[in-house]
Amino acid sequence: MNKPQKLNYTAAYEELQQIVNELEQGEISVDLLSEKVKRASELIGICKHKLYTTELDVKQVLKTLDNNKNEEINGNS
Repeated sequence: MNKPQKLNYTAAYEELQQIVNELEQGEISVDLLSEKVKRASELIGICKHKLYTTELDVKQVLKTLDNNKNEEINGNS
């Protein structure tokens, strides 16, 4: 079996949107429905993971900025 390629958030989200549109339009045959739903689940996992790691990164940057600001204030007293 082929190794799944690593998708970035944008690619995963766009593919997920395409699947959702196909589902809404009734363009997916019953034969492919299970496969598409499984793929959608994988894509949701990719997006959730990326959002989570991005949130952690942003929190760390904000914490660093806050610490630097406090050091400047305390250093200038």
